[in-house]
Amino acid sequence: MVERLYIYDTTLRDGQQTQGVQFSTPEKVRIAEALDRLGVDYIEGGWPGANPTDSAFFEVAPETRARITAFGMTKRAGISAENDDVLAAVMNAGTGAVCLVGKSHTYHVEAALGISKAENTENIAKSVAHIVAQGREALFDAEHFFDGYKSDPDYALEACRAALEAGARWVVLCDTNGGTLPEEIGQIVGEVIAAGIPGEKLGIHTHNDTETAVAGALAAVMAGARQVQGTLNGLGERCGNANLTTLIPTLMLKEPYAGRFEIGVPQEALSTLLQTSRMLDEILNRVPMRQAAYVGASAFAHKAGLHASAILKDPTTYEHIDPEVVGNVRIIPMSNQAGQSNLRRRLSEAGLAVEKGDPALSRILDRVKERESEGYSYDGAQASFELLAREELGQARRFFELDRYRVTVERRRNALGQIVSASEAVVAVTIDGEQILSVSESHDAEGNDRGPVNALSQALKRDLGKYQASIDDMHLVDFKVRITQGGTEAVTRVIIDSEDGKGRRWSTVGVSPNIVDASMEALLDAIRWKLIRDAG
Repeated sequence: MVERLYIYDTTLRDGQQTQGVQFSTPEKVRIAEALDRLGVDYIEGGWPGANPTDSAFFEVAPETRARITAFGMTKRAGISAENDDVLAAVMNAGTGAVCLVGKSHTYHVEAALGISKAENTENIAKSVAHIVAQGREALFDAEHFFDGYKSDPDYALEACRAALEAGARWVVLCDTNGGTLPEEIGQIVGEVIAAGIPGEKLGIHTHNDTETAVAGALAAVMAGARQVQGTLNGLGERCGNANLTTLIPTLMLKEPYAGRFEIGVPQEALSTLLQTSRMLDEILNRVPMRQAAYVGASAFAHKAGLHASAILKDPTTYEHIDPEVVGNVRIIPMSNQAGQSNLRRRLSEAGLAVEKGDPALSRILDRVKERESEGYSYDGAQASFELLAREELGQARRFFELDRYRVTVERRRNALGQIVSASEAVVAVTIDGEQILSVSESHDAEGNDRGPVNALSQALKRDLGKYQASIDDMHLVDFKVRITQGGTEAVTRVIIDSEDGKGRRWSTVGVSPNIVDASMEALLDAIRWKLIRDAG
């Protein structure tokens, strides 16, 4: 019999506790809509009354299939649930589900709250009963549950029973400090169920302080918990929360989970997982983690020639799933470790058919190895590799020629006496015999200088004549610099990641003793690759 598991997302609340993360209200709405399309069951929107952004979200929360959930804490001692203004703010959000956090660890009850265990138990029961009386679905987050259980199991269970008996739909066991390992989580969840708290009412909330949040959540599921909490991309305080972009495909694609359980995410929505993950990174202006399971750019990258040869015959030799299932793609990077099978596969993916034994293959490999000895790296710059290969195959279209460029950076005091910088770039290109001159400064919407590389990028994109429409939707999303040699002969390698309106993302590389010149080379490759692809 297939059992139902429920996915509870807390990106908008617990994820917002990540250092350096603060969502605006429109960003929260956008994320909630994406989560709903993905198919999660609950979307925790935040803590109404705790800050203006969270309160505003509940006023404009989108209509969703998922249950929008307000988060708060149990009532304070000495105040009735009906008269607690903090609890009232949570209830006034008007959500169909309300999740309250409360203490389940004796030490925290007595030391942090300064009340008796009996008072805390009453606070939990009265708070949950108040939610249920108003026709809302009640969830109770048992804070510090696992540490509390190890210290005083009787009271940890008492706190959970109080919520359950008051009508809570879910009692969520929280590994708040993130230090309980998966085997112990599974054992304790099993003991909780054996003590009379049914698994179909148990949730699990793990933190990633030992890099085992996902494993801990899976252990709880196997022990009987039927709700799983987590965040997109593993956002969360300290080391983060259980990563839903890992948990969701694991539950859907891996045994024994896939055969025993079903979740609300349909198979067709699973193919948007990478897109959803990247959307969050874009909102946060973060570089996506290349090694992330399932959705990372390197998750299905095969560098060694031996691996690539096997992948050509059967992808399952080195891939645990088909990357397209989660919206990802297979990558055969080029490097000085590459062999001809690796090369032909990579050329084929770029739309370049080259027969086995073609002399051009050896020339391309030799060129790659020569260039990498000079400091280039095609392992992480697939678009630049494709351009190199096209040159050797006589299929490189130039589109335009760079005649010259100039970049200036000025540091001065403004009218307010503040020290500011300003970057300006001048770029001259020739298209069909006609020279086009473009000038651009590098300022964002707030007037801050974005630097010389951004100025170059803007100048290049300002006017490219008849090709302008093709590059209007192109933007730079990441910029990486590495010094490949030391001392006076240092060489700078720049890798630029670009993206366009079709969701395509590509990487290019430039190398020079001058960081600006290396950046310009990578920018030119990025534009040329885009023009080739759009030209078909």
